[in-house]
Amino acid sequence: MYGKEIIMLLHQGSCLIILSIIFSLCSLMLKSEGANHIVGDSSGWELLANFTSWTQGREFHVGDVLVFNYNRDQHNVMQVNSTAYADCGRDNYISLFTKGNDSIVISEVGEHWFICAVDDHCENGQKLSIDVVP
Repeated sequence: MYGKEIIMLLHQGSCLIILSIIFSLCSLMLKSEGANHIVGDSSGWELLANFTSWTQGREFHVGDVLVFNYNRDQHNVMQVNSTAYADCGRDNYISLFTKGNDSIVISEVGEHWFICAVDDHCENGQKLSIDVVP
């Protein structure tokens, strides 16, 4: 009789351990989800928006998502290096997004640069620089 009770207790203990592990993994997964940052807020990725002031007071982390909302017939999003950002260079870009509702997951710590490569939009201020912290 005691043998069955011991086996039942061991089985219950195993279930509790498994449930604890599952709960811990779920908690870690929820914690690792990043925040969504709608670039330019309600204005979106537009020529007249002030993206320097938009970044002030915001903290960007690995796993966060930058959401670029724009009219795809008028704008695009080009991820570039620091030189291309400063010069509005369009030749050696990292990525080009053209859907009009682009979500970009931040995967690395450090500075990230984005410009609009349409006409003279970048030269007129449609560019974004963010610093990503761990």
